Amino acid sequence: MAFNPDSANFLHTDAEANDANALLRYLQHQPPEVLERVARSVSPQVKQIVSHNVQGLVGVLPGDGFNVKITTDRENLAGLLASAMLTGYFLRQMEQRMELENNIDEI
Repeated sequence: MAFNPDSANFLHTDAEANDANALLRYLQHQPPEVLERVARSVSPQVKQIVSHNVQGLVGVLPGDGFNVKITTDRENLAGLLASAMLTGYFLRQMEQRMELENNIDEI
């Protein structure tokens, strides 16, 4: 999973939204290498769980028997993406906690 700063539209919002969001300002000042390193740190397990979660939210039909097209509006798509991102963040934090607990148990 490579981070492409040119496709990161959430980093380029209108000035009013930018002024009100400290996290967005912080992200905009990060070098692309930092954002790419963070994106690469996600494990395949977390990617799989997030993918499964998104498929569950959207609905999964077998591709061989159905020609599935999903239509939504901007707000609902934003909610779906936010949910996926929050799920990924949560899972990564839990994965780090599990690793920490495993390391403590080994001591």
